[in-house]
Amino acid sequence: MTALLVSACAVLGLVVGSFLNVVIARVPKKESVVRPRSRCPGCGAAIAPRDNVPVLSWLALRGRCRSCGERISARYPLVEVTTAALFALTALRLGLDAALPAFLVFVAALVAITPIDLELRIVPNRIVYPTLFVSAPLLLLAAAIDGDWASAREAAIGGVAAFAMFFVLWYVSPKGMGYGDVRLSGVIGMFLGWLGLWEVALGLFLAFLSASVIGVALMAAGRKGRRDVIPFGPFLALGAVLAILAGDPLLRWYGV
Repeated sequence: MTALLVSACAVLGLVVGSFLNVVIARVPKKESVVRPRSRCPGCGAAIAPRDNVPVLSWLALRGRCRSCGERISARYPLVEVTTAALFALTALRLGLDAALPAFLVFVAALVAITPIDLELRIVPNRIVYPTLFVSAPLLLLAAAIDGDWASAREAAIGGVAAFAMFFVLWYVSPKGMGYGDVRLSGVIGMFLGWLGLWEVALGLFLAFLSASVIGVALMAAGRKGRRDVIPFGPFLALGAVLAILAGDPLLRWYGV
């Protein structure tokens, strides 16, 4: 049963990843993610269904548009493969838990936010708010199905605590952190709180740790200066994913 669930979630992740590519391209421009159909950014030709199969179409076309030969970014299959892998690992971690659908929505949002923040330094409200409005009811439904209101309570505490912490950081140093990170932290705190309040602390710690390590490495390589701003959303996403997938062994290793 576990193998079937993981496989099904991996396939679902490929399909969702294909949609996330549309989200990543259109949401920052405030365009509809439904219409029009996907088109080549070079010639504007509509992409045929046979050329829209996740990963396989990109490989078959050797990363180029069938109509004009314009190169198609490797980001497209990378997003699809990453989403599939994270969906499979999340399913492996949670199993047939009623909260699994909510966590898949959350992971998909993190995948979409990461390249947008890396490229444009924004965490779009058009991703954060729908994620919250869809996933919070799903978590409440999971609590009702399993009778697990303790997890729902800790999710609420985690969300409020993470949001409050990041709001204070933003208020003290608004140039050092965007308000989109504050909103995202509340959603992350909610999901990690569902797993446990220690997971909230772990996820945020890993976010700051990874940001510090990468920041120092970039400065050492001469790629960034001390005053350069590094998008923090991808590190929040990384910390959250690590806390979900490896939180239990990491916390046990630390003695919690």
